[in-house]
Amino acid sequence: MHTLNIGILAHVDAGKTSLTERLLFDHGAIDRLGSVDTGDTRTDDGAIERQRGITIRSAVATFTAHGTRINLIDTPGHSDFIAEVERALEVLDGAVLLLSAVEGVQAQTRVLMRTLRRLALPTLIFVNKIDRPGARDEDLLTDIRCRLTPYVAPLTRVTGIGSSDARVRPLGIGSAAEALAEVDPGILAALVDGPEPTPDDLCRALAARTADGSFHPVHFGSALGGQGVPELVEAVTRLIPPAPAPRDAEPRGQVFAVRTAPGGERVAYLRLYGGEVTERQQLTFLRRGVDGVTSRIRGRATRLSGPLAAGDIAALTFSPGLRVGDRLGELKDRAAQFAPPTLETLVTARHPAQANRLRSALLALADQDPLIHARPTAEGATTLLLYGEVQMEVLAATLAQDFGVEADFAPGRIRYLERPRSTGEASAQTPWHEGTRYWATVGLRVEPGDRGSGGVFGYETELGALPRAFHQAIEESVHAGMATGLTGAAVTDYRVTLIRSGFVGPLSTAADFRGLTPIVLREALERAGTRVFEPCHAFEVEVPSAALAPVTAQLVSLGAEFTGTTGGDPAWVITGELPARRVREMELRLPGLTWGEGVWWSRGSGDRELTSR
Repeated sequence: MHTLNIGILAHVDAGKTSLTERLLFDHGAIDRLGSVDTGDTRTDDGAIERQRGITIRSAVATFTAHGTRINLIDTPGHSDFIAEVERALEVLDGAVLLLSAVEGVQAQTRVLMRTLRRLALPTLIFVNKIDRPGARDEDLLTDIRCRLTPYVAPLTRVTGIGSSDARVRPLGIGSAAEALAEVDPGILAALVDGPEPTPDDLCRALAARTADGSFHPVHFGSALGGQGVPELVEAVTRLIPPAPAPRDAEPRGQVFAVRTAPGGERVAYLRLYGGEVTERQQLTFLRRGVDGVTSRIRGRATRLSGPLAAGDIAALTFSPGLRVGDRLGELKDRAAQFAPPTLETLVTARHPAQANRLRSALLALADQDPLIHARPTAEGATTLLLYGEVQMEVLAATLAQDFGVEADFAPGRIRYLERPRSTGEASAQTPWHEGTRYWATVGLRVEPGDRGSGGVFGYETELGALPRAFHQAIEESVHAGMATGLTGAAVTDYRVTLIRSGFVGPLSTAADFRGLTPIVLREALERAGTRVFEPCHAFEVEVPSAALAPVTAQLVSLGAEFTGTTGGDPAWVITGELPARRVREMELRLPGLTWGEGVWWSRGSGDRELTSR
């Protein structure tokens, strides 16, 4: 029996969790259907998820169909949690993209399809809610071809759409021939020159083009009523191939979800790409922090049900605990796809007596949730890096319900970054420096690092020249010092090199190096200079033809840089990049500029040098 790891993705409220419940129930994994409305679904097991009726964290459930074990990953749909979605995508063999037959193609649907196509991930489209009033089929297929991708073909048809009598019937493979010819040269040649492709030819082409992510079969159905779900499952097992499972000597894998078990222990979900993991095996995970620094976590896997082979997903406990994004071995086949958080907020306890509990709670949440980056401040508050206001609301509710702490969140502000402009050096020698006695000698060079490298610390001195504790004190102080640059923003993409070091026999302590290093680092950074960068969003806006000029003018005034304009009558699609600090303003102005007909989406897309605020 082979294994498939399948993700369910959709715009919020399209029916992802309902489809998961239906799949588990139909294949005997659960004994009754849960409901989002009543809050008793299998995958949305957090109190906040049940109350809000949205998925916040990726969940994993397993069932067996057609001789295949399917690990089903139900992912968040709200745009504030798109980073959670993209981390889940890294471990998938294929995906099911849901659309509502009533609402159709929505903004988040287009974001997800663009990501899926960029990753060339095998993807089937499932049109849900065919039994709801207002459901569409042919018109919706036209929208899918125009707004998602032209390379689709329905494999089922609907009778009685939009009513409780809606039923799904299979379509012959011949109906997909012309659509397949657009992406398969062999089918195109057979249609043009003959002989006509046989059903077997078309089935092989459909499987090949689905597997390489260039073609997307469409199925209609209803997650609540069950119509069309068996046909979808059969297509998943037939058209989505399992990932190759190389027999690596060393295990390679990635943690993509962390949950708290009923007993309170943290359970990590690991996707293994190569090798094998057995219980009690000594493992080393790599962890890259928000500052770009990579650390190693060594420990043993426990409570693992049987050996974990390449291609599988398993839940395990690990001492010490793991975080989402931790990587087992050096993974080079897939890299993280999502930009860092762009919002920064300050969190304080509403009741001063709860300040310590708040800090502990935030650090505990940040330790297991990839969407939270917490950093204590000297004043006793905690700085958080987030993706959006909804995430902030969910976090506040989690603190109150799970930790009993009431917290106040300052309004989110845009997070700027600094990068070194050039190279700068500074040094200080024992025992005196600027009137302060440190029994230490430290010399540092600061220079620009590679884009995306975060922070790198290196040596030109001999590693044995200082005791290990002194080396560690210097390195930790460097990375901590770079959290605040010359303008107050965090410094990134830097390389700091220790070029001079020394200590005095029994007098020097690690505290001397922790005290002197920030002073030397600041001097070196001032000599290097820094440039300030602001986060940006890639955007796509669809507007009526008559609104093209005013919308374009508004975008120009907000500092947008355009990458394309396509379409015509009746609508234009404008793509480009906009400073993150201007996105909310554009979202508020768009309805007035387009008579309420404009559609906007955007997402973090890196940063660019700040010229003015």
